[in-house]
Amino acid sequence: MLGAAAFSSAVASGMRLPLPVLAKTARRRMQMLPSVPSPLSPPRASASSAVAGDTDRKPWLLVGLGNPGKLYQGTRHNVGFEMIDVIAEAEGISLSSMRFKAMFGKGCICDVPVMLAKPTTFMNLSGESVGPLVSYFNIPLNQVLLMYDDLDLPFARLRLLPKGGHGGHNGMRSVIDHLKGSRDFPRLRIGIGRPPGKMVPASFVLRPFNRKEREELDFAFQRGLEAIRILMLEGLNKSATFVNTSQSQLLNS
Repeated sequence: MLGAAAFSSAVASGMRLPLPVLAKTARRRMQMLPSVPSPLSPPRASASSAVAGDTDRKPWLLVGLGNPGKLYQGTRHNVGFEMIDVIAEAEGISLSSMRFKAMFGKGCICDVPVMLAKPTTFMNLSGESVGPLVSYFNIPLNQVLLMYDDLDLPFARLRLLPKGGHGGHNGMRSVIDHLKGSRDFPRLRIGIGRPPGKMVPASFVLRPFNRKEREELDFAFQRGLEAIRILMLEGLNKSATFVNTSQSQLLNS
């Protein structure tokens, strides 16, 4: 076999070398070259860095407000609970555990981690559940979405806002108090309309829905579900546009 010096001398003198010798020598030279990554090949992320990116991702906390127990099922004050139930069923998230006085479940919506909660403290003490949940899981307030009934919205009307006050809603008042007075968290308001005649609001919010109202409300819940999916995929602004603008166009058409 020719050495490197003999090979170079033979090539310089014009000597013809057998093909096997040429091939073998070429392979040896290629093996000696330093490895250079292709400019067309993107760098690979390590498995550890990919996992770290996933674990750093904070989940959303979606909270529906209402009153626990059969006595309050299907009443106007519990539409927040019902909205959570619609989301849980559609996305296959079980609310089978109890955490911080709330029926609680974890899952994903459009590959985004979420936690669903229905406080069992009764409406006026909702903050006793929501405050500890936010604190324990260290959820940024802009990823805490409250869903609840609203007397000031027309029936089955939805409105998504990035922040705001309690608007006289005792459940929201409690939540704000337990978030150290902060109002900077999004909320999905679900319209239940105004009480008829001289009926007091406290009695009206505990009334069930009639058949026609139930059909309208179920449609609103499906719009709410779609709004949540848009929120996870495209953010609050796109979701609010879907809920607030397109709904106004439907009602005015």
